[in-house]
Amino acid sequence: MSGPLPITPDTKVAQLLEAYPELEPVLIAAAPAFSKLSNPVLRRTIARVTSLRRAAEVAGLPVRDLVLRLREAAGLPADVEVLPDDGGTESDGPAPWVDAARVRWTIDADRMLEAGEEPMPEVLRRAAELGPDDLGLIRSSFRPAPLIELLEGRGFRTAVVRSEGSFATFIGPRLEESP
Repeated sequence: MSGPLPITPDTKVAQLLEAYPELEPVLIAAAPAFSKLSNPVLRRTIARVTSLRRAAEVAGLPVRDLVLRLREAAGLPADVEVLPDDGGTESDGPAPWVDAARVRWTIDADRMLEAGEEPMPEVLRRAAELGPDDLGLIRSSFRPAPLIELLEGRGFRTAVVRSEGSFATFIGPRLEESP
């Protein structure tokens, strides 16, 4: 590739940090959730598939602001005309189908990542075992946007409730199995 890596909403976090290692502190300053990038498991797995668009969503930042901040720190032109003003992201409110009494399992994603474990395979395994009246719950300090996208792509319902810097992601059975 000739020239520097362009920084766009679709740039993968791992690509960004490989091309611009000096931007790691800029990411961490943008949102404390990015401090988890020092975790080697997260860096090897999720950072390779997570775009800046998804990372901004996880952090609750407007993708436009994040990309512009990174471009400026890397000494690249802003090119604001190619960036939409998305107005930021908001967490989903509680869905009517979310009922804490129906939660059959809870996974603490932060604890798993700190232990060097990847939560995604465990979440997918448990989600596949949900009965039509069951819910699963993921607790994390970040919005698990790539996991939500994957679950929804497989037909599961999700709802994210944000409370004082923590996220509760409820997983419902596949839509065809719902009551």
